[in-house]
Amino acid sequence: MQRLDKIISSQLNISRSIARNDIRIGKVFVDGQLVRDPSFQTNPEKAFIKHCGQPVGYKEYVYILLNKPKGVLSASEDKKRETVVDLIPETLRRPNIAPVGRLDKDTTGLLILTDDGDFAHRVISPKKNVVKTYKVWLDGEVTEEMCEKFAEGITLADGTKCRPAELNILEDKVAEIKISEGKYHQIKRMFGTAGLGVDGLERRAIGKLRLPENLGIGQCRELTKPELEQIFSN
Repeated sequence: MQRLDKIISSQLNISRSIARNDIRIGKVFVDGQLVRDPSFQTNPEKAFIKHCGQPVGYKEYVYILLNKPKGVLSASEDKKRETVVDLIPETLRRPNIAPVGRLDKDTTGLLILTDDGDFAHRVISPKKNVVKTYKVWLDGEVTEEMCEKFAEGITLADGTKCRPAELNILEDKVAEIKISEGKYHQIKRMFGTAGLGVDGLERRAIGKLRLPENLGIGQCRELTKPELEQIFSN
């Protein structure tokens, strides 16, 4: 059971004060009955709720897949710069929606946004061992020796030890790397130990969930239940 104003606020991405006002002035019906009490308790998964004559579909949480563009911040809000939440249509937004982990400003590709904090923790926690796959463009040649060192676990310039990572050569200056942690600028720092600079970085997959080829840069959509399950399959 939940308060009616909380349900309206979360599902329509409006403030609690606006939701309370709408209820008090008669804009909300529950199971065909006009309800003017914002504290009215109901089961949102079973009740039929209408707001301004339109049905209010209930989802406890939303899970959104975004093809992040370059130059956009992985943050919920910023007063001066565009964030990934700014790219989400109003119909999919929630008051507490946030990116799951962070991609650097100039990193592109697969990013998940949700208002489910427990889910987000499972994805980003190193203990859960969820593998993230990236395609990386470098300013120098990738060698088999580098692949072996990455597999052993790179020690960064500041002494930080990284978990073993899988590095595969795609072309002379293009590689695929799989990691199960997310230290600050980790991939750039890992290649830095080999004297290479990163010219471009794109996240291609989280677990077995891959970035859809038909999802354009800056586009997003909701994840399906099978896709959510793929995230935790390595």
